[in-house]
Order: sequence, then structure tokens, then C-alpha cells
Amino acid sequence: MNSNGLQLNSKFFFRLLKKIWKIFLILFAAQLVYILLLKWIDPPITVTQFSSWIKGDGLKRDYVDIDEMPPNIRLAVIASEDQLFPDHNGFDIQSIKEALINKNKKWKRVRGASTISQQVAKNVFLWQGRSWIRKGLEAYTTFMIELIWGKKRILEMYLNVSEMGKGVFGIEAASRYYFKKPARKLTRMEAALITAGLPNPKKYRVNPPSNYVAQRGEQIVVQMNNLEPDEDIQELLK
Repeated sequence: MNSNGLQLNSKFFFRLLKKIWKIFLILFAAQLVYILLLKWIDPPITVTQFSSWIKGDGLKRDYVDIDEMPPNIRLAVIASEDQLFPDHNGFDIQSIKEALINKNKKWKRVRGASTISQQVAKNVFLWQGRSWIRKGLEAYTTFMIELIWGKKRILEMYLNVSEMGKGVFGIEAASRYYFKKPARKLTRMEAALITAGLPNPKKYRVNPPSNYVAQRGEQIVVQMNNLEPDEDIQELLK
């Protein structure tokens, strides 16, 4: 290849890089704006919700303000999903280390390391999956929502967008679906039962509860009782 050909290829390569960089900056700015907007407004739809609707699983949801969510359900999800939620910066480093240590031990069940903040980042802004690209985007988005939203908004979003049954999203829809009443009237055990099904809401039966959900619900209630006096937890229950 002559020098003119090399020069043309070089120019094409740098033009392509420049276009890719511009696209990256546009997407970065758009996501940042969206994160800022969602500090005050609810997402019109998420990828997971849209996928549920497309697959025919349905889309039941009803966003509610965190002040309309009873302390019982806020306490239940913290007790079940992320007991260090008030204290960490979005990442539970100790759980991540334990998950990495245990990942090759086939006789042990791998412990999840995703915090409530990470689950919100995934459920609101991204898609389900385990690719490194998605994990990288999840880490960045988790950092941003911790920085911009704060704990109460993250908890509110988690309780509004999480899938809590087949095609059932958010605590208000889940409460009406399982117990035929608004979320604000959930008892402590009812809140714990809904939370017990979160690891696999399409599989676990909440009402009447399967053996696993019933046992897990009782464990969650015990943890709720233990956590409730904590001052940082109390700030999130107000």
C-alpha cells in the first residue's frame, strides 16, 4: 500500500473515532439528563417492564410516593435485600468479596452481592443480563444515582419498579394483586412475604405462600425487628 493509501486510511480511522466519541458524549449527556429528571419524576417505562409486556406477561404497576409506602415495606426490603443500605455508597464491598471467593465452590450457594442501589440502576436504566458491559454501566449508574438522588429516592424507586410477581411491578400493584388492598395497609408479615419472593418473583408463590416464602418471611420479620431501632434505618422510615 502506498503512502497516499495509508494517509486515506488514517484519516478515515480518525474520522470514525471522532464520530464514535461524539455519539458517546451525546449518550452520556442524555443519560445524565435522564438521571437528573428521574430524581423528581417517575420513569415512563423500563426495559424490563416493556419486555414483560411484549412477552405477554402483562404490566401491572402503580407508582406511589414514598410517604404512601408503609414503614413495614421499607423496612422489609432493607432487612431482606440490603441491610447495609443506609451506610454504603452503593456497593457492598464485603459481599462482593465473599461472592468472588465462593463462586467456584460448587457445594455452596453463591451469595448475591447486588445492593438495592445496584438493582435500581439495573432495573430503571439497563437490561437484565450478566455481561461485563452491563455490569460496567451498572457500576457507573449506581455511582450517579447515589450521588444525585440520595437514599430515600433510591428506595422509593426500588419499591416502585421492582418486579414482584409475573408482570407485577412495584409494591402498590403487588399489594393489590396478592392481598387486595393498598400498600399502606400491609401488615408486617404481608410486607415480609412480598419481599421474600423478590429473588425470583415469577417462581415463588406469595399468597398463599409456598413453604420457602413462609419460612423466609418469618426470617425477614426477625431481621426487621433487629434493624428497626437503628438510627440510620429510622431516617429511611420517616
